[in-house]
This record gives sequence, C-alpha cells and structure tokens, in this order.
Amino acid sequence: MQFEGIYTPVVTPYFDDFTCNEDALAQTIEHLIGAGVHGIIVAGSTGEYYAQTKKERVWMMGRCRDLINGRVPMIVGTGAMRTEDSIEYAQQAKANGADGLLVATPPYAYPTGREIALHALAIDRAANLPIMLYNYPGRMSVNMDEETLDRVGRSPNFVAIKESSGDINRLHMLARDYPHIGLSCGMDDQALEFFAWGARSWVCAGSNFAPEAHIAMYQACAVEGDFTKGRAIMSAMMPLMRVLEQGGKFVQCIKYGLTLRGIDAGPPRKPLQPLNKDDKRELAEVIRTMNTAVNDIMGVGK
Repeated sequence: MQFEGIYTPVVTPYFDDFTCNEDALAQTIEHLIGAGVHGIIVAGSTGEYYAQTKKERVWMMGRCRDLINGRVPMIVGTGAMRTEDSIEYAQQAKANGADGLLVATPPYAYPTGREIALHALAIDRAANLPIMLYNYPGRMSVNMDEETLDRVGRSPNFVAIKESSGDINRLHMLARDYPHIGLSCGMDDQALEFFAWGARSWVCAGSNFAPEAHIAMYQACAVEGDFTKGRAIMSAMMPLMRVLEQGGKFVQCIKYGLTLRGIDAGPPRKPLQPLNKDDKRELAEVIRTMNTAVNDIMGVGK
C-alpha cells in the first residue's frame, strides 16, 4: 500500500453526556467520502483516542469499518503508553478490517531511537499491515531519529511517515536519505514545502470540515505540479492554520468547524473545554474567508 492523497483523522462526535453521536459519525464519514478524501484515520489525536477506553476504541474501529464499507482505506491509530496496548490495538485493527496502521512514539517515557524502533517492530510483527509512522516530538518529546528509521526500514511494511516536527531540516533529511519511506505532511502550514520535496499524502485534521480546500492543495501540487496555484491556495489557508494552532484549542476548532458544516460534532472530552463565543466567531469568519478565496482560485461558481 502507498499513501496517496488526503487522509482525514476523523473526529469522534459526542453528545453533551460524552457518549458517541452515531448519527453524526455516519454523517461525517459520508461527508468526507463524498467530498473525495482518499483515506480515513480512526483513533488519531483528532479523534480523541487518548480520552477513550479500550472498549470504545475497538468499537470505533468496527463502526467506522461498517460506515466506510471499503470505499476508501481505513487506517487505525495504535497510540498508547505501553507497547503491549499498542500491539492489542493493532491486532484489533486487523481483525476489524483496517488497511493500515498509524504508529506513534509512546508518550511520556522518552524512549531512545532504538526503543522506538523496537516498539514499532513489535506492532509490525503482531499485525503485518502497512504502517505510517507518526513523528510528533511536540507531544512525545522525542524524535524518530536515524536509528529508528534505519531499524524499521528492514521491514517493508513501514511505507510512510507523518512528519509533524515542524523542523524543515528533518523534511530535507527524510526526502534525501529515506526515499523508501513515503513522506506525508503532518505540519499543515508546511504543506507546500512537503509537496515540493515529494510528499504524496497529507494527514490533515482540518479536512474534517474543509476537505475541498485540502484536496485542492493536494491536486495542485502533487498531481498537477502547479506550485503557483499551490502557493495561492496555501496563502488562502494560512490564516485558518494560525487559528487552529493558537491557544491549544485544536480539537475544539476541528469539531466546531464540522458543526459549521451542519454536522454536530459536539464537545471535546475532558479535560478539554469547548470554544467560547469569541473563538467560534473568529473561526467561522476565517473559514468563510478561506473558502471564498479558494473557490476564486479554483474558479468555482464562475
């Protein structure tokens, strides 16, 4: 399997009592597939896996499998503090028809590059599915360094890496030194740079509510090679990316953005709190302005 296109880490819509809103989940899946995203990731950070029980996470795998129904690939996140738990999630993902896995660094433990590799290889042996690594030192405090990449490169299942470090030098290193591990953009405000360096996919939470803009960016850069159009689209999207990243309200913004599309994604689970009125107003205006600009660039409605 090769990761190509826009992969959406789908939200988990909740009612006010924090039970899953199954109707809203079904609407979200239909909305994403209808818009043309290329894959859906279950149990990513945007899906609030860290606030769910094991039973809830396994249930989400099966429910999303049924809703997706083979129309696009389903990738399942295996994030957990213990390697044993990640292995169990990987095995459950395979049993529930996952097409691939998202494998992150275990948080809090500060593992070495060798230890991260052994963790990832243990998951690989347990499930034998295509794997996208997830490097996010901002949350995990350590990088998947060259030792990690060299060790996992011995297995053909490690086919991609979602790079979310924000370090442009790591982007260069991955593109030049590890061409066999496909680049996937995991830093939204660097999407243009990722595509310029050969990335073929973008894992973008904002595509929950703005799949059209994200697909347009991918299409312009990765498919058409039109980086003039890509720069224009990226410029239109930058104000949104600044709002999403400010103040630690990322999940809340994604869920409210989807609510603005007519799908009630509900509140985030605690300890996170919903956006206040000012935040909602600002986000709505930024999205409206972005959509207008991207539509003009793409000639929509003309």
